[in-house]
Amino acid sequence: MELEEAKSAIEALLFVAGEPTTIRQLARTLRVSPQLVEEAITSLAEDYQGKGLVVQRDGQKVQMATAPRLAEQVEHFLGLQRGSKLSAPALETLAIIAYRQPITRAEIESLRGVDCSAVLHNLMARGLVAEVGRLEKAGLPILYGTTFEFLQHFGLQDLSELPRVEELAPPSEETQIPAGQALE
Repeated sequence: MELEEAKSAIEALLFVAGEPTTIRQLARTLRVSPQLVEEAITSLAEDYQGKGLVVQRDGQKVQMATAPRLAEQVEHFLGLQRGSKLSAPALETLAIIAYRQPITRAEIESLRGVDCSAVLHNLMARGLVAEVGRLEKAGLPILYGTTFEFLQHFGLQDLSELPRVEELAPPSEETQIPAGQALE
């Protein structure tokens, strides 16, 4: 199977799939190598740049979704209302998980300095966070990671689109503008 034929077949499979599918599943279904599937997905994602659909990827899982920039139009068309916003503690916990995953609850609580069981439960109920395994140490604590719903909620194609932590740091005193002073 040639690359263009593989792209067409993968596009059709992703379109009808109700959930994320793995590279292995696609390769097995099409009876091609995982490398050809990887190439086809990369090319397909490039083809969709600036269009109404995107190819989302989380590790070895991939799915087709509507472009995040069109969320408002899609929600209006489907008669959906925007869900409630995430609280500051939920966003903080979610950011820790997104950047440090897989991570245990104890590690999250160590970073936040407070109990996060209720916030974690809320994030899991919303489908933004899921159990991704167990840490091989005493008690086998649960490891948490983000989900495809996380990618969709924040309009990301994959986790590599998260801003680098250095970009999120507060500006230094030298770059801050004194209160009441306008930008030139």
